[in-house]
Amino acid sequence: MRSGLLVILGVVLLSGCASRGVIIDQRGVNMEQYQQDLQECEAYAEEVHVAQRAAAGAATGAVLGSVVGAVVGNSRTAERVAGVGAVSGGSRGAGSAIQEKHMIVRNCLKGRGYRVLN
Repeated sequence: MRSGLLVILGVVLLSGCASRGVIIDQRGVNMEQYQQDLQECEAYAEEVHVAQRAAAGAATGAVLGSVVGAVVGNSRTAERVAGVGAVSGGSRGAGSAIQEKHMIVRNCLKGRGYRVLN
């Protein structure tokens, strides 16, 4: 279970880098204005809370895992499957939040007239 929390923490820490992968067509772009627009768009993306999504996913995964583990085995199996479910659910929750943050930045920049290439 502890290693699962470390995985989720790593994903959350990397989430700050998610929006930096946006590539735009720079032809005719005022790069100073672009940097300002990018910062504003990233601020909107920060409204997506990766840690909360990871925690919610971990909790859901743990509950589902413990139920499945209890059905197919004993209490020890339920604990193990709950741990796997927590890691899986947490990773899935964090991953979807990171993708959403990236999409928000891309859509925001497109809305401001930039040609987003990725």
